Amino acid sequence: MKFKGSILLLASAVLSTCATLPAGPGAPVVNAVEIQFRLGRDQTHNKFSASIPPVLTVPSGAVVEVETQEATDGQIRPDSDVTVFQTLDFNKVHALTGPVYVEGAEPGDVLAVTLHRITLGSYGWSAIIPGFGVLADEFPERRLKTYAFDAEGTQVQFSDKIVIPLKPFPGVMGVAPPTDELLTTIPPRANGGNMDDPDITVGTTVYFPVFVKGGLFSIGDTHAVQGHGEVSGTAIEAPMRIVYEINVVKGNPRHIEEPQYENDDHYAVTAFATTLDEAAKKATRYMVKYLQNEHGLDRWEAYMLASTAGDLKIAEIVDMPHVLVSMHIPKAIFSK
Repeated sequence: MKFKGSILLLASAVLSTCATLPAGPGAPVVNAVEIQFRLGRDQTHNKFSASIPPVLTVPSGAVVEVETQEATDGQIRPDSDVTVFQTLDFNKVHALTGPVYVEGAEPGDVLAVTLHRITLGSYGWSAIIPGFGVLADEFPERRLKTYAFDAEGTQVQFSDKIVIPLKPFPGVMGVAPPTDELLTTIPPRANGGNMDDPDITVGTTVYFPVFVKGGLFSIGDTHAVQGHGEVSGTAIEAPMRIVYEINVVKGNPRHIEEPQYENDDHYAVTAFATTLDEAAKKATRYMVKYLQNEHGLDRWEAYMLASTAGDLKIAEIVDMPHVLVSMHIPKAIFSK
């Protein structure tokens, strides 16, 4: 069974029978889907662990709408100023909506999560936090900027002379790891987590290896826009509503070790490590395996194609002790 092909056929069958979702600010409708389940901002947790009980159980193929909080779980508001950091409870960071138990998901399978719609809230913020970021030693003072999004939700005024197009996405998506230990959400891991990859947005399907029964999928830390690397430590953090579809792919047919994803334009692999060098090596190995298994190349051809057509990207470099690197391969290069 081919991994990508099976997912696309399954998604096509589901979508052909669904009603259109109404449009909203900053939320282009990529596919016509009917919401079957809903979770609110109060149905959250902020650790990754197999011991966290699910707040919802769904069948494979379910379409779920979730509300997400911004990164501080509502502690930073539109009227906040830099003094908010004096009382900020960092133990509340990364409120994740979930976990969602998917019937039939077993260790060794894959969960395929397709992002159908992302709707921005009314505000966002970005900050400089002492001790956090690539240049932490050079920026020791706290700073905070808050933003109001316009009705269309397509851009934000950074300053009088700077306007940034918005590209909302979830910074954290992941399944439960194979441990009962309560793991911090700060670094990305093999289960996904704090990947902070700005290419994982509307129209993307993300594949997660399943480590525990039901998968236990969670999502949050939503960003209105972020550059690759997230170098200061924050994006424009914002609350959102997300509609996603979640499918079980039995047997992990490509034996992925870490999350991978695709959209209409490219297929991508991700890799975490404690250094950029090691993450880049892992991502390259994963891409070579993908090209061998999915496109029939031998190992040498796959390595050369990854070098001539693949793009390595730094997704994030600040979520210590891990960084995340992706490699993209354009779909247009492959003959139909």
